[in-house]
Amino acid sequence: MKTNELKKILKEFEESIIYNADLKKKNWFNIGGKTKVFFKANELKDLVKFLKILNNKEKIHVIGAGSNTLITDGIFDGVVIKLGKNFNRLSILNSDVIISGTAVYDKKLSEFAAVNGLSGFEFLFCIPGTVGGAIKMNAGCFGAEIKDILISVQALDKKGNIITIPAKEIKFEYRRNNLSEDLIFLSASFKGAKKDSEQIKENMLKLKNKKELNQPTKIKTSGSTFKNPINKTNKKAWELIKESVSNDLKFGGACISKKHSNFFINTGNATFEDMKNLINFVEKSVFSKTGIQLEKEIKILEN
Repeated sequence: MKTNELKKILKEFEESIIYNADLKKKNWFNIGGKTKVFFKANELKDLVKFLKILNNKEKIHVIGAGSNTLITDGIFDGVVIKLGKNFNRLSILNSDVIISGTAVYDKKLSEFAAVNGLSGFEFLFCIPGTVGGAIKMNAGCFGAEIKDILISVQALDKKGNIITIPAKEIKFEYRRNNLSEDLIFLSASFKGAKKDSEQIKENMLKLKNKKELNQPTKIKTSGSTFKNPINKTNKKAWELIKESVSNDLKFGGACISKKHSNFFINTGNATFEDMKNLINFVEKSVFSKTGIQLEKEIKILEN
């Protein structure tokens, strides 16, 4: 649909929409061009109505923290949706269940659980994304994953229908699940185990320090670029990359972190093509050297 047509049918949402919106500052890589439509949805009823009016006639991408997304430098010919304040709430149910909006940051959910004396959420303190993204990719670290604490997720399909999916009906695997890519996650319920708050906080800090010892921080990166290969080798993705390419490898402003080979960095002026070329080169080099096909963990948004 052309922008003029979209402006007509989406007129009632004009206060929440930016046309030709810049995406560069909305992701951790600090790379990207624009999107035809950027919609900030603060209320569920508005999001439902918005999707029903669009009627699946546009490509839709939901962006959370942008912590694992590489975005095209061109114009994304579609709609980018960001969930706002009413999807950013936390509450306790029956003393050991947390209801979380999917726009809540993983770290914030972990801190909320600690304050309420609920264990099982400590690993989320080290994951720089939102709850929605964590469910989508079954995020995890230090031996724990989101599937371990998830009870159910409430979601919306692209036509505006609301559904609740129990965790037991979802097939979770390493960094993936079998849910439709068309679903927009709205909220989720999680079950924790009662434990002393101070002990939980102590464990969270231990995990955080362990992570910072091995991974780069405060730089323009998007976390792990590739998933660790499962059942193919005992080696992690970073080990395979280190064995296969030089740590000094660069494509324009995109390079490999000296601290962790599976973290790729925008040194300041990297383009989408720079980063994509680096990712593709590393993927091919690892396959050529080891015979192992790495799978990308980061999401690439392009037309």
